[in-house]
Amino acid sequence: MLSYPITLTPDDNDTLFATSPDFPELKTFGDDQDDALMHAVDALEEAIACRIADREDIPSPSRGRVRAALPTQTAMKVLLYQAMQEQGLKKSDLARRLAWHSPQVDRLFDLRHASRIDQIDAAFAAIGRRLEVGVNEAV
Repeated sequence: MLSYPITLTPDDNDTLFATSPDFPELKTFGDDQDDALMHAVDALEEAIACRIADREDIPSPSRGRVRAALPTQTAMKVLLYQAMQEQGLKKSDLARRLAWHSPQVDRLFDLRHASRIDQIDAAFAAIGRRLEVGVNEAV
C-alpha cells in the first residue's frame, strides 16, 4: 500500500546506514540490506507515530529505488490520517461523525493497536472516503 524510499549507505562498521528523504528524522542501520530495511520499517512507524501525536503532516512517498513497505494496518491508518488532514478534520470531528468516544478514535491512530477493518472502513466513510485494496507483485 505505502512504501517509502530508503537510502542505504555503507558505513565504517561494515553495516548499512538507512535514512529516508521523506522522513529526515529516520536514521537506523542493519547488517545487510534486508536487516536495514526491517529496521527502517520500524523507524518509519515510529516517525509516523510521532508525527500523528504532534499533528504534523505525513508526506506521500517520493520516488526511490530501495523502498520500505509499511505494514497494511499502518498504511491504512496513515491514509486515514492524511485524508483527515486534507479536509482539515481533527480526531474530535471524526468522533462526532462516528458517535464514538475519544479513546475509540485515538486507537484508530495508535500504530501499535490492531484496529478492526470495519472500524477503519467506518472512519473512511465518515469523512466521505473509501479505502481500496490492491495486490502487487512482491519486490
